[in-house]
Amino acid sequence: MIKNLNGSERRIHTVAACARVVLFFVFGLILVACGGATPQSASLIDKTQSQATATPAPAADRLQVALVMKTLTNPFFIEMEKGARRAEQELGIELIVKTGAQETSIEQQIAIVDDFIARGVDAIVIAPGSSTELIPVLKKAQDAGIVVINIDNRLDADLSASLGLTGVPFISVDNAAGAYLSAKCIADGLATPAEVMILEGIREAKNAQDRKAGAERAFSEAEGLTLVASETANWKIDEAYTVTRKLLQDHPDVKGIFAANDMMALGALKYLADAGNSDVLVAGFDALAEALAAIDEGTLLCTVDQQPAEQGYLGVQFAVRAHNGEKLPAEVLVDVNLIQGD
Repeated sequence: MIKNLNGSERRIHTVAACARVVLFFVFGLILVACGGATPQSASLIDKTQSQATATPAPAADRLQVALVMKTLTNPFFIEMEKGARRAEQELGIELIVKTGAQETSIEQQIAIVDDFIARGVDAIVIAPGSSTELIPVLKKAQDAGIVVINIDNRLDADLSASLGLTGVPFISVDNAAGAYLSAKCIADGLATPAEVMILEGIREAKNAQDRKAGAERAFSEAEGLTLVASETANWKIDEAYTVTRKLLQDHPDVKGIFAANDMMALGALKYLADAGNSDVLVAGFDALAEALAAIDEGTLLCTVDQQPAEQGYLGVQFAVRAHNGEKLPAEVLVDVNLIQGD
């Protein structure tokens, strides 16, 4: 048992994706980084390790790093930007942040990357809304000499290779493992036999695919559970409300819902509250403040913290290191923490 920031107690289980590796960064900052070509694990960096801040160069001389995220309507990406801003201050670079209007605004993300190519930024750190549709414009950026770093949602490896987008480091979490833990909370909390369902993210996104797979594995391992429905709500609260209503009309005996992010979990909870249904266990993914509050209130069963600030921090750090010619690991997986009530 540990206490979280607001003093309430929650059980937290950590999935370490790989071994921890610490290297010394050449600017005198002690930062978390990983070497080699195999997946590595990065934990939260202790702020007390390095209080020194790089002396900012004149704006015209500073490295320009662009951070392209899906949206700021999801608090997850607000936290991601906070981590990136911390790296900006420590490394003395100029960070330019742009996002789409919604997580489904893929064409807008493509236009943003095109604009950064025209501006001639030094690096682009991107959390792509689609694992496939951003690849051509990112290849264009790489061809223009711009460093590309992929965070949060993995770009499709086969399509990247076929289009010639190579050497792009990936920083995220083991989404399947995190979703497995979250869905297992439901499996462990239900009397069987019982029916369950999944609210998926954007189906073209690799992280959504991995979370669905992790939840399916947890449900399939539980004797007496039947997965009766799996439908996308595109990461959105309002869409999750509508999809939950329809699926529960079609499957009124459902007793458990795994939502692939907290926004959809909150949408499902809103529908259940409006319908006066308190018999369904809901689990989420992202550890948003609203989700943590719902866990404290007893309406949400559990969620998964994937440390978005750390992903943003490492993404910017990797952009600077890659620009400086360092050889970087192909993949870094940040730890995930399962958070649940007493």
